[in-house]
Amino acid sequence: MAGQEHSLAVLLRALQGLMPEDFQELKAKLPEVHVEGRWSIPEDLLAKADNPCTLLRCMTRSCSEDAVMDIVLGLLEEMNQRDLAEKLLEEVLKEYKREYRAHVVLEFFWYDGMDSCLGGNLSVSSCYTDLTVTWNPWSKRLGEREAAGSSCGRTDVGDGEAPITLTTQMLFKPDEDGQTLRVMLLVGAPGMGKTMMVRKVMVEWAEGTLCTQFDYIFCMDCKDLACTKEASVADLISKCCPQRRMPLGKVLAEQKKILFIFDGFEALGYSSAQPEDELISDPREVKPLETTLRSLLKKTILPESSLLITTRPTALQALEGCLESERYAEILGFSAASREHYFHRHFGNDTKAQEAFRFARGNEILYSLCVIPAMSWTVCSILDQEFHKKNHLAECWKGTTQMSMFYLSQLLKSRSQGDPRDLQQFLHKLCSLAADGIWKHKVLFEEKEIKDRGLDQPDLLPLFLNEKISRNGVDHGNIYSFPHLHLQELFAATFYVLEDDKEAVSDSVALMRDVKVLLESYNEFRKDLNFTVRFLFGLVSPESQECVSKTLGCRTSPRAREEVLRWLQGRHRGISRPSQVLKVSELDTFHFLFEMNEKSSVQSTLGQFTDMALQDIQLTLYDQTALSFCVRQWAGLGCITLQGCSFVQAAPGEELSALVPRSHTSGAGGCPHGLTDRLELWSPLHPLCRALRHRGSNLEVLRLQWCGLSESCCVELAALLGEHPSLAQLELSDSTLGDTGVRLLCEGLRQPGCRLRVLR
Repeated sequence: MAGQEHSLAVLLRALQGLMPEDFQELKAKLPEVHVEGRWSIPEDLLAKADNPCTLLRCMTRSCSEDAVMDIVLGLLEEMNQRDLAEKLLEEVLKEYKREYRAHVVLEFFWYDGMDSCLGGNLSVSSCYTDLTVTWNPWSKRLGEREAAGSSCGRTDVGDGEAPITLTTQMLFKPDEDGQTLRVMLLVGAPGMGKTMMVRKVMVEWAEGTLCTQFDYIFCMDCKDLACTKEASVADLISKCCPQRRMPLGKVLAEQKKILFIFDGFEALGYSSAQPEDELISDPREVKPLETTLRSLLKKTILPESSLLITTRPTALQALEGCLESERYAEILGFSAASREHYFHRHFGNDTKAQEAFRFARGNEILYSLCVIPAMSWTVCSILDQEFHKKNHLAECWKGTTQMSMFYLSQLLKSRSQGDPRDLQQFLHKLCSLAADGIWKHKVLFEEKEIKDRGLDQPDLLPLFLNEKISRNGVDHGNIYSFPHLHLQELFAATFYVLEDDKEAVSDSVALMRDVKVLLESYNEFRKDLNFTVRFLFGLVSPESQECVSKTLGCRTSPRAREEVLRWLQGRHRGISRPSQVLKVSELDTFHFLFEMNEKSSVQSTLGQFTDMALQDIQLTLYDQTALSFCVRQWAGLGCITLQGCSFVQAAPGEELSALVPRSHTSGAGGCPHGLTDRLELWSPLHPLCRALRHRGSNLEVLRLQWCGLSESCCVELAALLGEHPSLAQLELSDSTLGDTGVRLLCEGLRQPGCRLRVLR
């Protein structure tokens, strides 16, 4: 309404600027005007309209505000009132710019993307984080660099420039020579943050803080354009602001001040070849959409305008022949600093952000996957839900597999609807490819292999594999890779839990679907399969099986679950001699059980063992969480020996009060008097000691030998002594406890609940 009132005020001022005789002339010409639709002013009303205000009221009753504006402009031109018409047009243009920027803010400010599934929207400003990119020349091609393991987060960028952090302020910024790029291409796999960057550009431009050299930025979502058969450039522009008819002539007159953004160009599915003589130069000419867009890209239409295009690697070849650009930016994802920055932006609360980032950083697989912006969002969203439930993450039992499967479920939501059977068969083939690659230490796959396996499906392939141009040129076919090595390992593990699909997997490949071969190979000589096996255990849990069924539409094999549990239960029995106490001495056992996230599986697997003995291991937060989860369910655990193990500590300055709720009770069942207040500093033993204080623990011996424990550990140990009556022996050899640490232990020994007999 405000814009409408402003336009009417502008029209009124224009009419008031006419001399009396000119006003009468304009009024006399009104009955002769031809307008589409209904247009008639009763003669008696027109006769009574003896002033600009009354006349304008009569006109707006008969047709729309836009039509009135066109009528007045046309009549002023006809009456040779060009100065007045020009002023009116300038006012119209100024108002249109203001309305368009307001429309852009409403359209792009709130990002509901993946967060819509959790019932909340985020502002672009609150969650956007700068991306790491590398500039690559067209002549070097995206695929000419060897991949050393994963496409994301690599530092070996080959012939491209060194990775840089690309801020939105750097887009279309003049270089040292004062030259400004007219064409910019951002290339990245799904979930790498291309669309979020586009939204950030639109919002900052509308707010007047970015790309101020452009009067207009028109952003087109190529998924929406894909359904359009024919259009002109003028049609495309009009769709960007449907509320009002734009002054197109004025907009197009300043080509240098227009930026076109095409987001997700791969959705158009264009090939690389089109005859040059089909290109057009008139922005109002309606042609097949591909012809119109190629004309815009090749600068036969509006040659002085600027272009920003985002695409997946699959469309790179089609774009190379269209764009007058010497290089493109390949998005590598989040740097280490950007990952931490993203967590802080997402939570908006330093305490929660630090705890969440610490949680992610303590998990090697998860932290590495967070180089993918969409995966960082996944982790933050899940941890945000955990905060709402528990207010802390000390007992967050979400495994890597669960979080990775949630990421895949969100990735599949971006897929257009199709036959579910097509997706199922494709995933069977994809998982087979991943498993074959893991066995052969292979991360790059040739185009022939993709076609032979039936994976060359344009609507599905770009979601899961990155396409790259072969170093030998187009004639030799493209090469493909998974966006991240850990995702390839996840799909490889999925291969072993799926029911056989004879239509999807050949007999020669089906022979590999033997879980026992995978597990025994890992146990004996293929330790590089650790992450694949870890994912395998996570996938056989009932929760993951349900996720595979709902998200991927695939059936899982009950045999896989039986085989992994049978292997795990017999693994340590074969290590221990008959005369020895049965003990668990492999850390990965706890990883596997934690990924399954089932109390019953922990109890059935560890119930036959009484001891845990680990030696010379640096225990990450993930390790500690996995151990704590298993210790809580391990009723028969009588002895823990950690010899020469170290504990990865929290960042300096973190407070325990932000991580765990403190008990204010004392005596049996609570922290000893004088210790509660000292629990403010994080102790590296906190997860383990908290698990041991869990009701049902029957631990008798705790050996922490040559672990380099410090004073902060004594706070937790003293609390454990007061709350664990079955603990009879505590060994702390080669620890630097200091006088304060010793005093803390003495306080614990004086508690009524302490039954310790041996302290070394």
